[in-house]
Amino acid sequence: MSNRISTFKVAKMDCPSEEQMIRMKLEGVESILQLNFDIPNRKLSVIHSGDVSSFENHIHALNFDANLLSTEEYNAPLTSDNDELERKMLWWVLGINFSFFIIEMLYGWISVSMGLVADSLDMLADSIVYGMSLIAVGSTVIKKKRIAKVSGYFQMLLALIGLVEVIRRFIGMESIPVFQNMIVISILALIANSISLYLIQKVKSEEAHMKASAIFTSNDIVINLGVIVAGGLVYFTNSKYPDLVIGSLIFLIVIRGAFRILKLSK
Repeated sequence: MSNRISTFKVAKMDCPSEEQMIRMKLEGVESILQLNFDIPNRKLSVIHSGDVSSFENHIHALNFDANLLSTEEYNAPLTSDNDELERKMLWWVLGINFSFFIIEMLYGWISVSMGLVADSLDMLADSIVYGMSLIAVGSTVIKKKRIAKVSGYFQMLLALIGLVEVIRRFIGMESIPVFQNMIVISILALIANSISLYLIQKVKSEEAHMKASAIFTSNDIVINLGVIVAGGLVYFTNSKYPDLVIGSLIFLIVIRGAFRILKLSK
């Protein structure tokens, strides 16, 4: 029987966390020969032998609003991924994200800024996604799901603690955050994410997986800009509330990411 290629429209696939979920969900399905991701257009192409029904239910189980667009014969040779370059890039991005998780967490507490603390957890969330990709290489599906479960609950716990602290600061008589630290540290994080984005695009600008990583990092840049704006508003209004608002929004983003990671453990 000749190989086939089935293309899915995955409406909720917009960053590497969803790609990683799909990869882990489909791992072990013998009929699948290759997965090709087009994150910008939210499409997944599966090169496989046999019928699409052997894995279609696995994709639907993730609840990413996936719809089968087409299935046709596939006679082209399979392409090979440059795993070593991808692994090297993941280590760089992981190192940058985890370093700024520590830096932003430290300065967030020193500066009484929940925006920085929340941004640090977003960096940690990114680190978890990239770390899962690296640590789980060569592991069994069961071990990968255990890693996802622990990572997801840990990330959610930290974000919930952060939200409780935000609520406490909303109703309490807290000090106004040090806006200078908010702006300076966020600018440094912005530069770090910009470097990550540059490296990803330079090394594998045409690879779907690296394009997805670029989108993920671009989202981080938007969050960094949000904290910078919040720091400016703290200065102009002499109020703690802009910092608490941006912190709340980022914590909710982190919780949303945790729920996605936890889907892997099912």
